[in-house]
Amino acid sequence: MKFASLAAVLLIAGGAMPAMADGHAEASEASAAFSINTPIEVLLANDDAKAVVFAYLPGLDEHPAYGQFKAMSLVELQPWSQGQVTDEALEGIAAGLAELG
Repeated sequence: MKFASLAAVLLIAGGAMPAMADGHAEASEASAAFSINTPIEVLLANDDAKAVVFAYLPGLDEHPAYGQFKAMSLVELQPWSQGQVTDEALEGIAAGLAELG
């Protein structure tokens, strides 16, 4: 799996992960302006945003550690991804999400 090594990093660094603010998932899907700073679980709850994310990071929600990082944004996840969430992927996802309006 493409993100298999991420699980080990997240498990090892568990105590060092940035604190997550409560209430991210409560954002209204209909009025949300999605960005790479939106929690991953919120992006993947919207079919259009999910398609944009999966164009660059297919199967992200199937990663064994998804439950541990789903409240993080893609920007927050990048340092823990061992290079799998690249600057280019973030740029492409940002552009695609901006087009969703």
